[in-house]
Amino acid sequence: MIPGSDDPLDAGHSAALVVDAEGTILRCTPAAETLLKRSAAELHGRRVWDLLAVPANWRSVLGQRDGPVWEGRAELAPDSGGEVQFRVLPLVAGERTGRSSEFLVLGAPRVLVAQWRQSHAFMRELFLQDRIGLAVLDNELRLVRTNTHLLPYSGVPGELYGARLGDFLREQDARVIDERLREVLATGVPLVGFDAEVRTVVDPGPGRIMALSAFRLQGAKGLVMGVTALFVDVTEQRLTRRRLDLLHRATTVLSTNLSAEEITRDLTDVLVPALADVAVVDVAEAVFTYEEPGPESHHDHALRRTAVAGDVPGASPGGFATGARVAVDTGGALSGRVWSNRASHHGSAHAAEGVEAPDTLALAHGMSAWLRARGSVLGRIRVARGDDRPPFTGEDLALLEEIASRAALVVDNARRYARERNAAVGLQRSLLPSSSTDTPTVRTASVYLPTDTATGVSGDWFDVIPLSSARVALVVGDVVGHGLQATATMARLRTAVRTLADLDLEPDELLTHLDDLVSQFAIDADGGQASRPPGTEIAFGSFGATCLYLTYDPVTRRCLVASAGHPPPAVATPDGTVAYVDLSPGPPLGVGGLPFEPVEVEVADGSLLALYTDGLIERGHADLDEGMAAFRQALSASLEAGRPLEEIGPGVVRGLVPGPLSDDVTLLLATVRGVSPEDSAQWTFAADPSVVAEARARVLAQLSRWDLDELAFTTELVASELVTNAIRYAGGPVGLRLIRAASLICEVSDSSGTQPRMRRAHATEEGGRGLFLIAQLTDRWGSRYTRSGKTIWTEQALPPRR
Repeated sequence: MIPGSDDPLDAGHSAALVVDAEGTILRCTPAAETLLKRSAAELHGRRVWDLLAVPANWRSVLGQRDGPVWEGRAELAPDSGGEVQFRVLPLVAGERTGRSSEFLVLGAPRVLVAQWRQSHAFMRELFLQDRIGLAVLDNELRLVRTNTHLLPYSGVPGELYGARLGDFLREQDARVIDERLREVLATGVPLVGFDAEVRTVVDPGPGRIMALSAFRLQGAKGLVMGVTALFVDVTEQRLTRRRLDLLHRATTVLSTNLSAEEITRDLTDVLVPALADVAVVDVAEAVFTYEEPGPESHHDHALRRTAVAGDVPGASPGGFATGARVAVDTGGALSGRVWSNRASHHGSAHAAEGVEAPDTLALAHGMSAWLRARGSVLGRIRVARGDDRPPFTGEDLALLEEIASRAALVVDNARRYARERNAAVGLQRSLLPSSSTDTPTVRTASVYLPTDTATGVSGDWFDVIPLSSARVALVVGDVVGHGLQATATMARLRTAVRTLADLDLEPDELLTHLDDLVSQFAIDADGGQASRPPGTEIAFGSFGATCLYLTYDPVTRRCLVASAGHPPPAVATPDGTVAYVDLSPGPPLGVGGLPFEPVEVEVADGSLLALYTDGLIERGHADLDEGMAAFRQALSASLEAGRPLEEIGPGVVRGLVPGPLSDDVTLLLATVRGVSPEDSAQWTFAADPSVVAEARARVLAQLSRWDLDELAFTTELVASELVTNAIRYAGGPVGLRLIRAASLICEVSDSSGTQPRMRRAHATEEGGRGLFLIAQLTDRWGSRYTRSGKTIWTEQALPPRR
C-alpha cells in the first residue's frame, strides 16, 4: 500500500484475495466479498478459475503474466463482478523451490481503473503543457503547484511554491485576478475566458492578455481546498479582434455622410484613443475646389488639415489647427511608414516623411499612411503614441493602410459628389427665376422644395414670363424623376416654354408645340426610328412631364389656362373665397394624340392665383381630392390671417408637408392687378383709307388726356402706319388700342393671319419702310396670332414724371 495513493489497485482500496500456487482461494477481504458477491466462507477453498465467466479461459488469463508482479484483466461471471482489472503480487516463498507459495491478487472493476488512470494521465499532461499556464492555489490564494509555463512573460520567478500573484505581478493586475479567484472560491461558480492584462514588476512593458478560467477544488466531504486557474495567452487573438473592431467602426463612420471635413473628424475620433494618442488627417486641397487631385507620380502636394484628435505635446498655438494649409513632398514613396523617436536617438530611425520629420507629432511612436484612389493622392493619415504604450507593429500599419484606402474612396466620392452637386445647384439656380417679382400687373412669391435637399435640384420648375401688351404668363411644371437628369430635362422644357411664349402663342397651342418637343426628346434618346427594332414602343418615362400654362390680361382681367396633365390652379378672390379653376387637364407632355383645352376665367383685381405641383397635394393623402381640399383650406386660412404674400406660401407648405419630402414641392402665388379703364382706350375702324386721319386724331386726343404729349408724334406715326397697312393688306375691321401701363402700348388688330415681315427697301421703292421706321422709333415691337387674326403691338417708355 502506497501512502496517500488513491489507485483502485492499491491494497488499501481494492478487493484482495490470497491464493496458493494452485489457484485456491485461502483468504479474502470484505471488499472482495462485495465485488465478487460471495461471502468469505463461500470463497474459501474455491479455485480462482471457477469465478471466470468461461473457466476454460484460465490459461489465457495466466498468459498475461510478464514478471513476478503482473497485471491483467479477466471476465468474471455476471454474478461474480463482471470485467475486472487485477494485479498479482507474490507473498511467501517456498522452502525448497524458492518460489512463492502464496499470492496476493488485487482486483477492481476495469471501468473504475480505466477512469482513474485516464484522470491521472490528464493531470500529468496538463501540467506539462507549454501553451496553457496552470496554477493550483490554496484558500489563501497561495500557489501550491504550477506547470513550467505558468505565464509566457519575463519576470516570473523560477520557484513559485507558496508565492502570491502580487509577489511578481503588477499590483493592479494581481488585484483584478485575485478578486475573480476569490469569487470562484466563495460561490463555486467557475470562471471562463476572463481577459486579464498580465505585466510583471520586473518588466512592466505592454504585457500580455491572458484568458483566465478557474474552478473551485473540493474534497470528498465538500471541504473547499482551493482553486485551479488556467491562463491562456490570447494577446494576438484579442489584438486582431480589436483591429477588426476598429476597422469596422472606422468603416461605419466613413459611410455616414459625404463631407470631407466631417468624415475625417469622425475618423480621428475613432482612432483616438483606440489606436493612438494623437491622430491628424490632411486632405488634398483639390477636394475642396472640386478639381482633380495630383497624381501619385507627383512629389509636391497641397493639403489642408481637416481633423486633429488628441493633444500634440509642445505644439505651438494654432500649429495643428484645422484648416491650415500644408505643403508635402512625398519623396517618391507612397508606402505607409512606422517610426520611433526613441530609435532615432540611436541613429536607427526611419527616413523622414517628406519635408516634415517623422517625429512632427512629438510622441515616441508613430506611423502614417497615404489616402490614394484612382491613381491620385487625396491626403494622408498620421497617428502617434506615447512611451506608455507599445510601439506600432506591422499589423498596426496594415490596419492603418486599410483604413486609409477606405477613407480615400469615401473622400474621393465626396469630392465627386460635391462637384456634381455644385454644378447641379448652379444650373438649377440659373434656370429658376427669382423667388419673388413685382410688376405693375402682377406680384409673385414662390416656395421651392426639392426632394433631394442635399443637392437642391429637382425636376419641378416655375416661371413668370412678361408678355406683350402688359400681359404676363405664369408657368408651373413637373418632370418625372429627381436629380441632375430631371434638372437637365426641366432646363430644356423651361427654355422651350420661354421661346414659345415669346411667340405669344395661346396656352393650348403652346402646350401642343411643347408636347411635340417632348416626344422628339424621347425619340432622340431612343436612337431614332431607324435604329429601333420593329414593334418597339418609344419609352417616354425618362422625359415625362406635366405643365400648366396661364396667361393674364390686365386690361380684360381675364386668365386663359391650359394644362398638360397638371392639377388646376386655385383662385382666391379678395373676399377670401378659394376655388379651383374648372379645368379638364390634357395628357402629360410626350403622350400626344389628344388636344389641350383652354379655359378662360375672369379674375377681380387683388385676386390671388395659386399654381403648384402634385407634391403639395399628394403628401399623406391617398385620394387626390382630399389633398386638394386640404390645400384649399390651408390657403383660405392663410388669407384670413392677413399674412403678407411672402409668408403665405411657406405657411401653407409647412402645414401640408410637415415631414421629409417624398416628392418635389413647388408653389407659385401671384396677386393680379388690372389696368384701370382710364388707362386704356380702344377703337374700331372700317377698311377705308379715310379713317387713318380719324385714327391719328383719336390717338393725339387720348395722349393729351394722359399728359403724354411728348410721345404724340411717335405714336401718331406708328398708329398711322399700322392702320394703313392693316387696311391695305388685311381689310376690315381694324382695331386700335392704347394702353398706359409700365410703358405706352399701341396695338392694331386685323382679321388676317399673315405676319408682317420687316425688310430693307431699295432706294427706288416708294414703300416698304413702315416697319423699319416703327422698329427704329419704338423700344419693342412684335405681333401675335389671335383667334380672329393677328395683333401688331409696340412699346414706348413713358417719360419721367414731373
